[in-house]
Amino acid sequence: MLDPIRFVRKAIINKLTGAVTIDGVNVPIYGRIPTSATYPLIRVYSVSTNETDENQDSFNTEVITRIECISKFYSDDGGELDTNIMVSKCLEQVRTRSVNYIDLSSDNFKVYTSVNEGVSYVTDDLKDYTYFRGIIELSNKVEQL
Repeated sequence: MLDPIRFVRKAIINKLTGAVTIDGVNVPIYGRIPTSATYPLIRVYSVSTNETDENQDSFNTEVITRIECISKFYSDDGGELDTNIMVSKCLEQVRTRSVNYIDLSSDNFKVYTSVNEGVSYVTDDLKDYTYFRGIIELSNKVEQL
């Protein structure tokens, strides 16, 4: 049994790149946020893999990935609208029906379900900025081919 988590994360980053815009500008997508990053931005990171749908013939894994949409403003300069828009655009890309699931065939895996496990919204009021975060928890069930 192989762990498909890195392939799922990469495929999600590829699918979101260029597909999410705010005010006509592409939102950058990262696996790890660089210190030089500008906001708004989206971070995609792996959470867990668990064996699922056990049977005699195949290896199946549930992969949990988080997509974190982040905007920042000076204390009272903005709100969470940009974050809401990014979350909607991300869900439009990754929470699709089976014909548009992320393609892992070149890595010898196949996604057979994709479920939005929920979206959490968090506001962080810090000394310099207010950060608005929308965190999508995405579950993909993957079969090793």
